[in-house]
This record gives sequence, structure tokens and C-alpha cells, in this order.
Amino acid sequence: MATTQNNNPARTEYTDDSVLHMSALEHIRLRPGMYIGRLGDGSHTDDGIYILMKEVIDNSIDEFIMGCGNRITVRREDKKVSVRDLGRGIPLGKVIDCVSEINTGAKYNDSVFQFSVGLNGVGTKAVNALSSWFHVKSFRGGEFVEAWFEKGILKKENRGKTDEPDGTLTEFIPDEEAFGKYSFNDDYIISRMENYCYLNTGLTIDYNKRLFKSQHGLLDLLEKEVEDNGIYSMVHHKSKMLEFAFTHTREFSGENYFSYVNGQYTSDGGTHQAAFKEGVLKGINEFFKKTWSPQDVREGIVGAISIKVQTPVFESQTKNKLGNTEIRGPIIDEVKEAVVEFLYKNPEDAQKLNEKIITNETIRKKLSEVKKIAKENARKISINIPKLKDCKFHLGQGGAHADMGERSMIFLTEGDSASGTLNTARDVMTQAVFSLRGKPLNVNGKSMSEMYKNAELYNVMAALGIENGIEGLRYGKVIFATDADIDGYHIRILLLTYFLSYFEELIKAGRVWILDTPLFRVRNKSVTTYCYSEQERDNMMKQIKGSEVTRFKGLGEISAKEFGQFIGEDMRLIPVSIDSLAEARKTMNFYMGNNTPERRDFIMENLV
Repeated sequence: MATTQNNNPARTEYTDDSVLHMSALEHIRLRPGMYIGRLGDGSHTDDGIYILMKEVIDNSIDEFIMGCGNRITVRREDKKVSVRDLGRGIPLGKVIDCVSEINTGAKYNDSVFQFSVGLNGVGTKAVNALSSWFHVKSFRGGEFVEAWFEKGILKKENRGKTDEPDGTLTEFIPDEEAFGKYSFNDDYIISRMENYCYLNTGLTIDYNKRLFKSQHGLLDLLEKEVEDNGIYSMVHHKSKMLEFAFTHTREFSGENYFSYVNGQYTSDGGTHQAAFKEGVLKGINEFFKKTWSPQDVREGIVGAISIKVQTPVFESQTKNKLGNTEIRGPIIDEVKEAVVEFLYKNPEDAQKLNEKIITNETIRKKLSEVKKIAKENARKISINIPKLKDCKFHLGQGGAHADMGERSMIFLTEGDSASGTLNTARDVMTQAVFSLRGKPLNVNGKSMSEMYKNAELYNVMAALGIENGIEGLRYGKVIFATDADIDGYHIRILLLTYFLSYFEELIKAGRVWILDTPLFRVRNKSVTTYCYSEQERDNMMKQIKGSEVTRFKGLGEISAKEFGQFIGEDMRLIPVSIDSLAEARKTMNFYMGNNTPERRDFIMENLV
């Protein structure tokens, strides 16, 4: 048999010495995304610095769940975070191991922790490894043990007597070497503190001397979200393993759910959320003796579900989606029975729900006809979606390209000039561009049929793949790329109104962003810098001798070669997020609704 030999002189030898062993600490610092998800700079609620906080606070929550300590004190001073609970305290002989040795901890022991989020012995170790400074102190039975670390390496330890109550103090400073320049956003932290208390009635959290506590759990959460927009009384059920609440609103903007497992927010849902939805449908159909379609029953619903699972199976370390299949049947049965019982006991609420579902059905059928006409009109215009320059990989692709699909994004731009620059500078593998024709329609207060009749907005839906529901979304990120001027800001607001009115689930899922591009270029013959504010410009002008300044009036004025760096690895994105659905709708109605006299008075009072 003939053989061939590769004589490439650049070939690297693959020997025993090529196989390296890396310690757990080294691996966490080299591949932090495997342990805490994204890194980020603190501008998004899921950025790594908040995950570090969560991992530490989760341990204190687990103590509360086990009946040990009903108060947690959290302090943040600039970049330093401290968490003190009144739990049992880490066993004194294992303090150092529990915060530095992977797969070490009591959460593998079901008799000690029955319902815990962190079951893999990684969380606090990752916090330690990714902190420039880390301090842990355990108080237990009148004694204490404490230790200090730097980047996960033990530097000092101490032990002695104490009068302090039992519990654990954990302090850390996220390492800029791992996260880069970052800053905490208090709004994100406060939202997390509120959610902790909604999920753990009786727990008090003191965050920087501001107290958080909930008496009614998920009922309090939904009442904050819905306020006075609910059609009927909130359905609320609570048992040892399951709690849920829901109502329908007057809106026609899909479904909104808040789902949790052992106190962990599962932003991508999972088997518990799917079972909850099915249980609601079956309960309503059984009570009314109907076979209503799922979309007619669920349109306009706002719900929350929290379950306790002894051995939760999550899709990743960041625990965004639950995979346990054995819980499906029990949840469906319990939800269905609770829904039927509520409707029997509350006939007036049952009647209001019945009217809402009939209205949903009527609107769906009318909308179906409008959709059909819109699709026929779109087909006449072009086989392809006008003004869309697509990319190769899309969200939802399986196999080897799944990661590329998650990284995909679409830029919604204004006009051909900006889209031309973007199209030249983009990565055709993962970046798509859709060019808007001027300012889109203000859809506030308009029915979905109006949106389907508008060719521009229909094409936006078609480009995103969401004309039949957000499950068809084709891109990991939807990015508004508009000029930093009055017209650009107006287009942003119109797009925000569009997504908040009909596709707020995309915003809740963290899929919608705003592209931050530089306003100024400051340069001399040897140095070129880009500034995103007037203050940055002034500072750079002082630093760069003999500099000249260029003001970019629009995205189309930036050359494609320059623009490439602003949509590359260092792309600056501003996340679009909402703390409360009710507050978001109020704000949108004020600024985009038919309240001209009130808005005019506001502008006159605040005009600078």
C-alpha cells in the first residue's frame, strides 16, 4: 500500500509534552465564561460582576431556605462588595477549602441543603478566582476563621474567639484584569434584591441601608409589574414545592413570564415554565368546557412561577433554563387544579377571563386575514425582504454553528448612507443590516392589524423572523444603529415603541440593544482617538498636542474602514431593559400617546 508523508516544515510536533494540565484556578481565570457566562462591563444585568454578587448571595439565600437566618446585609462601596448572613456559618475546618477547592461543599449533602441553586461546588470558587481581593470570615459557636486571597491565591488566614452571631461574611473586588474597566449599576442590583425577597417571603435584605421584604411573594412581584392594568383578580397559589401567580392585562402583546428555580431566575424558561403554561390552558379549558387554542388563552397573560427542585438540571453554569423532565406532569396537574378551584370560587373573575379569551379569538381571526393580505403584498414587492443584507449564520442553528448563530446580530439603520457604511464594514458571517426608509410609524395605541398593514414594519418583522411569534427570531441581537442627532433619537424612540408595543418579550429576554458610536475624532499626525461625549473630547484635546477635531454628524460620514472597529470586538452596546412592564407602558403612553397638552407643558417646564 502506498503511503504519503506530510513534509510541511511548519508542522507542530504533537507529543506527550504537548498535553498540559491546568489547575481549576487557572482554568477559571483562562475561561471565565464557562463558569459565570458573559464578562461585560456592568452595563447589562447579566454581566459577570453581577453574577459574582449573585453566587455569594445565593449561598446566604440557601441558609435562609434551610431555616437559618432571616436577614442578609449587603454593602457595596464603589467596586467592593460585602455580604453578611446569619446562617450556620461555614464549618471552621473547611473555610479555605469551601472557597478555593472546586467540587468542595456541603451542597452535595441533601440533608444539609435540600433545595439549593448552586449544586456543583463552583460558584464561590469562581468569585474568589476572579477577584483581585477576596475575604471570607465564618462565625460559628463563638469562634471564627477568616482568610484573604488575591486572584484565588491564599495570602493570609486567621482564627480566634468572637461575640458575633453565627454566619458568614464574604467580601470581594472583581478583578479588572478579568473584567476590564467596569462599574456597578445600582438599579440592576436593587432589582435583584427585590426578586430575592419576592421568592423568599419572610427574608429581609439590607442593601446599603435600604430594606427589602415581601409578605406575599410572587403576588407582590406581579402586582408591581401589572399595577392597575389587570383585568381580573390575581390568581395566586402556593404549596411546599410550587408557587405561581398570573392574570391577564388589557394589552395584546403576547405572553410574559417570570420563572424561577430554587430562587434562580431562569430567563429562558424551561420545563417548569412550559408545564405551568400547559396547566393554565388545561385548567381554563376544563372549567369552561371549551377547547380554546393556546394563543387565545395566553394572549395578554402575565405570569410568574417558582419551584423547588432537589436536583435541578440546568443547561449551563449560568442556569438560565431548566431541563428536568420528571417535574412536568406534577406541575401540570397542580396548576390545573388550582386554576379550576380559583374560577369556581370567583365567578365574576371567571366571566372577565371568558370575555378576554373571546376577544383574543376575535382579534386573532381578524389579524389572520390581515396577515394573509400583508404576505401577499410583500410577495408582490420582492421575493426577498427589501433593504435586508443578511448574514450567513442565524439564531437557532444547531450543530457546529450554534455558537455562531448566538453571536449573530442585525443592525436596524436609518437610510441608505448609514446602511451602506455598515454593509461594507460588517462581518458577513454574523452581522446583517436592515435599512429603514425614513421614520417608522408611531404604533402606540394602535392594533396589531395596523402594524401588519404597514409595509415598513411588516418587513422589519419578516427580517427578524418574528411575524408568527418571537420563537422564530433569527438573530441573537437586534441593534438600533441611528445617528446621534435629533432625528436619530426620534427613530430610536419609534423603534422602542414598536418593540414595547408588540414584542416586549424580546426586550425582557435581553435581545434589544442600541449601538453607541463616537461623536468626535481627535487626532494629530501620530495619534488618533475617538470620543463618545463632549467631556471625552475635551480631555483628549488636552492630552493630544496639536490635535484637530472632527464631529461626526451621522454614521454615513464615518468611513467604512474606520467604522469596522466600532462594530467589531470592542463594539459598545447599550442594553434596552425595563424594570416594570406597567411603568414602561406609562412612560411610553406619556411620550408617544395622544396627550399633547400634558406633554407640551412638561417640555416647557423642563426646556433648557
